[in-house]
Amino acid sequence: MTPATAPTDLNLTTEKMEKVAFILKTTAHPTRIAIVQLLANQESLSVTDICERVGSEQSLTSHHLTGMKLKGILSSHRDGKNVLYSLKMREVVDVIQCLAGCTFL
Repeated sequence: MTPATAPTDLNLTTEKMEKVAFILKTTAHPTRIAIVQLLANQESLSVTDICERVGSEQSLTSHHLTGMKLKGILSSHRDGKNVLYSLKMREVVDVIQCLAGCTFL
């Protein structure tokens, strides 16, 4: 085996593997990844702001936001008429950054 194809010991505990799998399953959609990317750089954003920046319709974006909130990835709070979303689980950014650094992408 050459070094490029040699197996790598990732030293992942069962707990880490479960957390990474949870993050990957919960964010496994381009719109969700875009939302995480936006919220990684902003304290919080309204649904309208997220829709405009991601370029998707409000109903679809709201569906993704609700799902990620229910899974604990995002949090939200009301500010007048607006609901503002923020990133609750910062580890999601680390996982996405790791994947973005892969040579096959």
